[in-house]
This record gives sequence, structure tokens and C-alpha cells, in this order.
Amino acid sequence: MATRMSARDLELGEERVVRVNRTAAVVKGGRRFGFSALVIVGDRRGTIGLGQGKAREVPNSIEKAARDAKKNLYRYPLRGDTIPHLVIGKYRSSRVILRPAAPGTGIKAGATVRAVVEELGIRNILTKAMGSRNPLNLAKATLDGLNQLRSKETIFTLRGLPVLADRDRPKLEPTGLDKEERARKQRDARRGGKPERGGRGGGGRGRRGRGEEEGGDSAGATGTTETPDAPAAE
Repeated sequence: MATRMSARDLELGEERVVRVNRTAAVVKGGRRFGFSALVIVGDRRGTIGLGQGKAREVPNSIEKAARDAKKNLYRYPLRGDTIPHLVIGKYRSSRVILRPAAPGTGIKAGATVRAVVEELGIRNILTKAMGSRNPLNLAKATLDGLNQLRSKETIFTLRGLPVLADRDRPKLEPTGLDKEERARKQRDARRGGKPERGGRGGGGRGRRGRGEEEGGDSAGATGTTETPDAPAAE
């Protein structure tokens, strides 16, 4: 969940212009142009703000958007340089999927979503944009997804559980199984669910049986089978 922040308590970087849109109004004397800017401001430590500004000149619109962004700063919970869990942000006809990634993955995102997550301080994330590709819709859909993030401390507190570090948390073991049974089940799982075969004795008997059958067939084919109890010819 996002927390409202004040620009006085933060060291914000330079504003990042996502898009400048130009509009034209036809009047009696010709065309009257206007500009609307979309700007993102953040400290790259989990705080970001989005602002819009409109003016007759481009610099004035960017300045207005930067002031608006600094008035709407929010801090979002992060997990290192990625997000804690998967979220799906929605705004009008735009959908943005944000998925945490392992270190070294980088930022897999388009221009608008990349601008948002970079100013937030994220370095490893997987994203997918669906629906409308309007920059304003995508930026607000991304912020909606970030607003759904919950930290581990928040979840444990809501459930009334003690907040433990990952290394201090007890590992769950299957009950009712001894060590040999657990080891055998783990070996079966690695084989793909196939049970273990018999020992060397069973395999050896099987090989001897095949050898005897092959020997009997070969002897019958050549006709050299001898009967030990047959009487000697006189």
C-alpha cells in the first residue's frame, strides 16, 4: 500500500518527461497551439510522483507537470531492487502486469512503464502491457499495480503473526515419515514419480533367467542336446 510523502523530506532527482502532447484549436486568426506534458519525479528509493501540466509553451507545461508531480509523491514497498509479488494494474482500457524477477534480469518493459519503475528504483522486473498503449493510461495503470503491493511485515501484522526473518522461520517437514521414507520419496520425485526397482539380487535373477532361456533356444536349434539318463548304446 502506498504512503503519502512530502517533497521536503526527500532528495528528488531531475524530472523525467514521459510525453509532450500538442493540441491545436482553429480560431478566426488561424490555429492556437497548446501543449500537455506528462512528468515523473522520484528519488529512486521507492518514492515516485506523477504529474500533468498544460500551457501554451512546452517549457511552461513541463514546469507545471513537475510541480504537480512533487505534490503527489507516494512511497511503495519494495523488496530489494524488485517488487515483493505479482500484481496487475488497471486504468481504463490499459492493463499492466508487474512480476518480480531475479537479480541480473534487468527491466523488461516499454518506454512508459520503464520510466516509472526506473524512477522508483527498481532494477529487476518483468512487465507486460495490454490494451491501450496511451502513455497516460499505462503510467496510471502501473501506479495502480504498485499501489496493490504489500510488504511481508504488513501481511504478518494483519494476520496477527510475528514477523520473522527468512532464516529464522521454521521449515515445514511432512509429518508421519521417518528420514528413510522422506529420502525415498525425494528420490522418486527426482525420477518423475517412478518407484525404485529391486536390488541387485532381483536384477541378477532376471539376467540369469534370460541367459538360461537363450542357452536353451540355441541348443535346440543345433540339435546337440544330450540326455544324461539315457542308456549307452550296445
